[in-house]
Amino acid sequence: MDKVFIEGLEADTVIGIHDWERRIRQTLSFDIEMGFDNRVPAATDQVADTLDYDAISQRITAFVRTSEFGLVETLAERCAALVLAEFNVSWLRLKLSKPGAVRNARAVGVVIERTQEPTA
Repeated sequence: MDKVFIEGLEADTVIGIHDWERRIRQTLSFDIEMGFDNRVPAATDQVADTLDYDAISQRITAFVRTSEFGLVETLAERCAALVLAEFNVSWLRLKLSKPGAVRNARAVGVVIERTQEPTA
């Protein structure tokens, strides 16, 4: 399977379960790998045949900036569902990092993998 990736995508949002976290915006970082057949764009050399990672980046950033979830797990699930529903992606791995959330750690977060649900 071919993979298209977005690495280090950052977006500010309100996230966290503590009262102080609900009053500030925090910067989150996303690494996303997406399953996509690159043979067609490689053959045509046409950008219209590719997976538009700029559009995906903009969509996730806009969604994250307007969200206010308590858990990174919830935000990761919603972002994964959004990409699977709106873009021609068969599989994705999403890493969501919350820098500075735990003392003496660069970041904490989750890594999830999801696939497109088969249609009946």
